[in-house]
Amino acid sequence: MRGMVVGETRDPARDPLTELRRGVLEHCVLAVMRRKETYAFEIVRVLSDEGGLVTSEGTIYPLLSRLRRDGLVETTWRESESGPPRRYYRLTTEGERALDTFAAEWTRFRDAVDAVLVAWWTLTDWFASTWPGSKPRRPACPPGAAPT
Repeated sequence: MRGMVVGETRDPARDPLTELRRGVLEHCVLAVMRRKETYAFEIVRVLSDEGGLVTSEGTIYPLLSRLRRDGLVETTWRESESGPPRRYYRLTTEGERALDTFAAEWTRFRDAVDAVLVAWWTLTDWFASTWPGSKPRRPACPPGAAPT
């Protein structure tokens, strides 16, 4: 119940990390395209290899369609040596701008979250040293540190 409003029920599908992934996925897809023109399956592979950001093409196709409609990417069809033609995606100038803006904002956001987490960690250390025998609840290690 911690962190919940009275009478509110927590939706297990609304896991905070799932919500965070959903919120940054668009820009991660744009970042993959910044590296090179690519097709949907390759985007899924790259994002899956980078920590499981996406796991299926079914997740990515609606997003790619919206990015195309919004003018952030453009596409071309190319023959494939191993099957039907593939649609390749590449960033437009507007897509580059959107990615640059997000990257700058993301850095500020990430730094702010890290600062809050580190401050909380420091406070719990102070609490534990001020009241010996107390056992404050905290994660196994501070942000950015390797677990022991």
